[in-house]
Amino acid sequence: MAEFTGDDLSGSHFERVDLTGAEFRAVDLSHARLRGVDMTGVAMRGVELVDARIDGEIHNLLVNGVDVAPLVNAELDRRYPDRAKMRPTDPAGFREAWDIVERLWDGTVARARSLAPELLHESVDGEWSFIETLRHLVFATDAWVRRALLGDPCPWDPLDLPWDEMPDTPGIPRDREARPSLDEVLALRRDRMTTVRTVVDGLTDESLTAHTEPVDGVGWPPPESFPVRECLLTVLNEEWHHRLFAERDLDALETDSSRQAN
Repeated sequence: MAEFTGDDLSGSHFERVDLTGAEFRAVDLSHARLRGVDMTGVAMRGVELVDARIDGEIHNLLVNGVDVAPLVNAELDRRYPDRAKMRPTDPAGFREAWDIVERLWDGTVARARSLAPELLHESVDGEWSFIETLRHLVFATDAWVRRALLGDPCPWDPLDLPWDEMPDTPGIPRDREARPSLDEVLALRRDRMTTVRTVVDGLTDESLTAHTEPVDGVGWPPPESFPVRECLLTVLNEEWHHRLFAERDLDALETDSSRQAN
């Protein structure tokens, strides 16, 4: 067990470091950046949380004794009326949800086309570029629909992009240096979205409540059986959140582009 007392570690970089059960007392974490961090079971007392921003899966988060997660979810549903439809329970609901995903992404892609092509490869605040976001959604579809649901043990395209914290896995591509054009990655994306459309259009009450057959071979997700509904909900969740992230970053890119033009 390492012991740090009175040490100046400001500006340090921690990656793939196990801090499970670590204790922090009188520690200055101002302006720290945490990404892809598992904070399950973290307890914070006597903290000053001012001008902080938290994005992620939030459940059972008590702030001064109040579980704020339901409040956050209710507010997000109010701001985005279509958001509640990303939690369907029947085949018709999944078809409606995918209609919404297609419609919203059409608008986001049209907005991206208005920018200079090189800007679609730019990262905003260390996040994925617009092109990388589309590549990650191809990966999500390949993983949860083509592999887990349809049984293809190796559905990957060379442009697939797993999440950054995923360990290197044999057979799964992770080319962060690739610079495909928007049209190239959209062609791949359309193919995968058509696959999802075919699946949701063919859903029945029986198939939706079924479980997948485990897939042979290493990969993601693991070779296990999953509820069909959970596989499709995972894809909807990825589509919903990453489009909002993309819109957020397009705001920044448009602002910077406008400033440079002036």
